[in-house]
Amino acid sequence: MEDQSTLVSSSKASQPGDQPCPAAEDSSGVSMARELVYWTDWRKSAAVFGSTLTLLVSLAVFSVVSVLAYLVLALLSVTITFRVYRSVLQAVQKTQDGNPFKAYLEQDVTVSPDTFHHYCTTGLAYVNQALKYLLRLFLVHDLIDSLKLTALMWLMTYVGAVFNGLTLLILALLLTFSVPAVYKKYQTEVDQYLDVAQKQFNSIVEKIQEKIPGTKRKTE
Repeated sequence: MEDQSTLVSSSKASQPGDQPCPAAEDSSGVSMARELVYWTDWRKSAAVFGSTLTLLVSLAVFSVVSVLAYLVLALLSVTITFRVYRSVLQAVQKTQDGNPFKAYLEQDVTVSPDTFHHYCTTGLAYVNQALKYLLRLFLVHDLIDSLKLTALMWLMTYVGAVFNGLTLLILALLLTFSVPAVYKKYQTEVDQYLDVAQKQFNSIVEKIQEKIPGTKRKTE
């Protein structure tokens, strides 16, 4: 009887409905990103921030080909130096440990079809959602939203005249790793100012909707 109950419980555990939900995997990724930008573990955040900033600054100074070549050369220099050092050490100690990277060489780094299909499906869902939203903006499904996009693009023309793409990425990285931490520290004060700004913005939008016909949001 115990064997039968064990088989039944194991068969239930292996049913497709008990497999991890993709949403849980997505939420775990969001949680990891939140921990990085909030500097929960300052070592990990500093490593990600420093390496990304170094890469972006390098791309701003050198060409993409040069940066990739230097990265590969740096990695090969470390691995070859360590391999030669361990080989000499093994020769002196008369041991046969083999390649010091043997444990990493035996790891399975292949991407399974299920994993690839999962990420493709998730990415496709985001792409379809973005395309639908862009279609609504450009075909003026909501005039207020289309006017917001127009104002944003008009401002971006001035931003683009001052900064290039890599400079904007560097600024975005600095803001990503600084604004959330500052907001968490001064959340009460920031929320008060944001609430006042939101009310002022909503008041302006309501005045525009009253004066321009056909600008009120459509109820779906």
